[in-house]
Amino acid sequence: MADQPLDLNKEFLVPATAAGQRLDKFLVEHLSRKQTGEPAVGASDESDPADEFDTAEESEVIEFHSIAEAEDVLVADVASPSGSTPGVSRSRIQLLIDQGDVLVNGRAEKASSKLRGGESIRITGEPHPAPLKAIPEDIPLDVVYEDSDLAVINKPAGMMVHAGSGQTEDARNHGTLVNALLYRFNKLSATGGEMRPGIVHRLDKDTSGLIIVAKNDRAHAALGEMFSSRQVRKTYVALVQDAVEREKGTVNAAIARDPMRRTRMTTKPVDNARTAVSHWEVDRRLNTRFGRFTLVRVRIETGRTHQIRVHMASIGHPVVGDTLYGGAGQLTDQIAAQAATSRAARRNKAPERLVLGRNFLHAAHLEFPHPRTHKLITLEAPIPAELELYLKKLEALAPAALQGRRAGASDRSLSPAEAEAAAEAEALAEAKAGQPKAAPVRKGAARKSASSAKTAPAGKRTSRVASVSKVKPAKKADRD
Repeated sequence: MADQPLDLNKEFLVPATAAGQRLDKFLVEHLSRKQTGEPAVGASDESDPADEFDTAEESEVIEFHSIAEAEDVLVADVASPSGSTPGVSRSRIQLLIDQGDVLVNGRAEKASSKLRGGESIRITGEPHPAPLKAIPEDIPLDVVYEDSDLAVINKPAGMMVHAGSGQTEDARNHGTLVNALLYRFNKLSATGGEMRPGIVHRLDKDTSGLIIVAKNDRAHAALGEMFSSRQVRKTYVALVQDAVEREKGTVNAAIARDPMRRTRMTTKPVDNARTAVSHWEVDRRLNTRFGRFTLVRVRIETGRTHQIRVHMASIGHPVVGDTLYGGAGQLTDQIAAQAATSRAARRNKAPERLVLGRNFLHAAHLEFPHPRTHKLITLEAPIPAELELYLKKLEALAPAALQGRRAGASDRSLSPAEAEAAAEAEALAEAKAGQPKAAPVRKGAARKSASSAKTAPAGKRTSRVASVSKVKPAKKADRD
């Protein structure tokens, strides 16, 4: 719903109960209540007011409406955020303040200014946002497939698909997939509007992988219908935290925007939640010095916002790197950290840390009928180099290196460092279980007393370990 006209050049006083509130938050609450006929009170909020306004992602909420219910088919409308009525949006108030059209005691103030109570506020104009129009930009693209109707791009992590709301003009007009598409292709579908030409569905900024782009309106409409009727099969590769108990399973849990944290989605019972179904299957398990992890393939039937991230977190296995839903942004060598019993030891030899800098989530497989010829198109995108390297680092010093080799994996000899690390890990695991190993005795060496005996490296117990294997493509029947 569009913002309602504001009463211009009419002064009102800030109530004493609004003392301590930010100017922008107070105006949203006051004006929204006024337009709906509710008392324009200014009750203070004990939470940090900046939490609701300092992030660009929270300035407006984008709701997606499609032919059916597929959220990633884009016919987008901007809706008012939770916390305000449809009459007055946060972004509108912030733009008014930035323009200098909100006067406090006759002076323009910043949006973050704290009120004292008793001030006189006057709004002198309407907001005039800068026109949004995506511009071509020379950004390299990995084009996996292309014909006269469509193209499929292997999007890197860190790239937004299209400009978002509430950002600076520079941020919303540069560096997106749309900017790169406009430079690369002469013509794209206009169905999505000037800010989203050719965009049929989306991938999150920190998710890499395959995304379809329509070159004409006819192809766009046909692809949109395919997404709505679930004819497009999408499969992702994800590394999730901890050991997933079963080898495969399904999460069937409706998803809605979290009413408390508007940048998040939730599976908790919320009005207007939409059906969401994700099927996961274990690819391999990792028992490492940094903890336990599971590499899974996830085939999604629906395309809700953050679907895989929300679903895996809901069953206790957030995606590695996904701090929004409880995933670890940084992994610490747990064995080394526990071995350092003092602060001095930790300073002298800090435990190794791994930082990914993105979500370990990749759209690896895409299968759909061509919108014009109806010929089945099947495409694969291997996991990016940074994810492959991350896996190798995790597995290089795995405590499970001496046991539980994967069936069919090739063997290789352990280096001395790997053997020592694996032995330390095994000894630690046994100590936790209450069954420490006795120290091995070399030939010709005197036995030490039981009180001074230490657990020695068990590197000689075996000299073979399963090699690091790359992610195998899923079988055709498992693709979505």
